Amino acid sequence: MKKGGNPYYSGPVSDHFDGVRFFNPGGTAPRGFGDLLRWQLGGRRTRWPGHYASPFRQARPDLNVDGDGLRVTMVGHATLLIQVGGLNILTDPVWSHRASPLTFAGPHRRNAPGILMDDLPPIDVVLITHNHYDHLDLATLTALNAEHAPRIVTPLGNDTIIRRSVPNAEMSVVDWGDRVEVEDGITIHAEPCHHWSARRSGDRRMALWAAFVIETTAGKIYHVGDTGFHDGINYRAARTKHGPFRLANLPFGSYEPRWFMASQHQNPEEAVMGMIACGAEHVAGHHWGTFRLTNEGIEEPLKALEAALEKAGIERTRFRALRPGEVFDVPASARSAE
Repeated sequence: MKKGGNPYYSGPVSDHFDGVRFFNPGGTAPRGFGDLLRWQLGGRRTRWPGHYASPFRQARPDLNVDGDGLRVTMVGHATLLIQVGGLNILTDPVWSHRASPLTFAGPHRRNAPGILMDDLPPIDVVLITHNHYDHLDLATLTALNAEHAPRIVTPLGNDTIIRRSVPNAEMSVVDWGDRVEVEDGITIHAEPCHHWSARRSGDRRMALWAAFVIETTAGKIYHVGDTGFHDGINYRAARTKHGPFRLANLPFGSYEPRWFMASQHQNPEEAVMGMIACGAEHVAGHHWGTFRLTNEGIEEPLKALEAALEKAGIERTRFRALRPGEVFDVPASARSAE
């Protein structure tokens, strides 16, 4: 690779790729090293307990869910098992103890995975939204490929990172707007979200990030791994193109301090606004309570979410803040019953 080039992806310039780096059109770039130091040295971090046990036992999922069924089981953080249309889909799977390039330092799990890896049903598809360590875990992908050989769907450039550890993985590499037919009646669409990427200090924004829409005969699912709210632009665009949705999987944690995090992680109030903007009947809330990444306390997202739902007049049962091991059988669409 020539100096100043991109080690992961080489392709034509587009409205979100300048030839070396990806970017959010009309959006905000991630803050620089000086701001990172200001945040890290600024204190005001609420302490987390060393262990935050889930009230749910580790789940032992059925082999599949057919018909109109749609089931989501929380593993932890942004790792969800989605069972729909006879297909088993994992999102951003992380079973490692740390979300870090190091085994001895970095954010560590405060609760055990909600499903033991040995208890997983056959995994057909893995969705990787971007390459941050709390979403792309090479050790987990290596183990999943050895046992299940799933199809991995991931945005541009992340395939290069994955193949260094899993050279024989079956992968579909997508740009925003692309679609992948994984089975009759099930199509996965890659759509924009407002985020960024990095595995180390010198590769910022050199691999793409994305949200996914899973189109099934049981309804549409909007999966967002990480995003800043970005005035709701991407939520409204998803609804115009695909929605409304039976289910949206939305992050609502890791958001303080706002001056540093607003462009990359939405807060609970914004997650509720996103639910409304994309037209989701139900939400599986994730990205909280497992890895301490930011300043807020471990249960602050729950309290803020309750306040936001009450303010918006939305029943709490429609936005489920999932805990490891929790199983959410998503109600059938009220629209389809009309």
